[in-house]
Amino acid sequence: MKSETEVGVRFEEKLLRICNDAALALMISIGHRTKLFDVMSDLPPSTSEQVADRAMLNERYVREWLNACTTGGIIDYVRESQQYSLPAEHARWLVRKSAKDNLAALAQYISVLGSVETEIVDCFENGGGVPYTSFNRFHEVMAEDSGQSLVPALLESVLPLVDGLAERMNKGIDVLDIGCGRGLALMRMAGEFPNSRFVGYDFSDETIQFALQEATNRKLSNVRFEVHDVSIIEDRNRFDLITAFDAIHDQAKPLKVLENIFLALRMDGVFIMQDIDASSDVSKNVDHPIGPLLYSISCMHCMTVSLALDGEGLGTMWGRETAIDYLQKCGFQSIRIEKLDHDIQNCIYVIQKEHTLSTTLRE
Repeated sequence: MKSETEVGVRFEEKLLRICNDAALALMISIGHRTKLFDVMSDLPPSTSEQVADRAMLNERYVREWLNACTTGGIIDYVRESQQYSLPAEHARWLVRKSAKDNLAALAQYISVLGSVETEIVDCFENGGGVPYTSFNRFHEVMAEDSGQSLVPALLESVLPLVDGLAERMNKGIDVLDIGCGRGLALMRMAGEFPNSRFVGYDFSDETIQFALQEATNRKLSNVRFEVHDVSIIEDRNRFDLITAFDAIHDQAKPLKVLENIFLALRMDGVFIMQDIDASSDVSKNVDHPIGPLLYSISCMHCMTVSLALDGEGLGTMWGRETAIDYLQKCGFQSIRIEKLDHDIQNCIYVIQKEHTLSTTLRE
């Protein structure tokens, strides 16, 4: 049995690792945003000057960044030649060409959340929440996260979860995306299925303007985007497919949004909901591979933006149990949960609006 001193020393060491790792998360975010990892993955061992020249960045900043990553075990350094290199086995998880394996994009959440720390502390003391407008780059980071994990998997992994859905979309159906953000998922489907009609709702004017311009750039005539509060959707029996990708848990009124989705679906319509793969019971999330990150994102974004609107503050980690309960309260009964092999963060709820009442949970 370990003594209190031994336990204390081990915890002290853990705290030091946490501080170092948090600092490295910022360096990883910077390395991603400046494309330093992408540049270094194509370079032989190089000096800081050579790295900076290739990346077209300031050498002094690049050198300090390299040294942080070297002491953090991310980058290798040879003292004699003063050369730095990014090992291939590290690059795989840090570069854009790795697509869904690129974890560097996730590190951006740390700096984004850190920018509202003072406002969050005020909420701890006085209650309330931090509004969406306080977050710099959150929609941009979310779009990039979705763009490398969800969007590439839509056609090959997500839509095939529903038998015959792709064939129906080829013929032409009506599709709504709730909380569409910058609209990347919707535009991917619109480009693939020109006979179907697509609409995206989001209450952020900034993201809708981006989506509208991007749809114009892609010459997509079968998709439109609207600034819309999804808690007051008045559509009834209008859509054959409704999607919500990581959008329900941060709503002010998630139950009302789900009720509106149920009413907006035609009979035999399908609701595909991507959301966090976790339990509603924290004790079952202790071994979650990114549990601390997800609870932190919840505390500093998803929960607080809901509370800022006097909402429920459901949070990122509302979990499967609560999700199932909410869906059933809204009238959905045919519910299936699927996991995609590449996604450690989310699961996919495949929900049918039908007369047959059955609930299936697939682990």
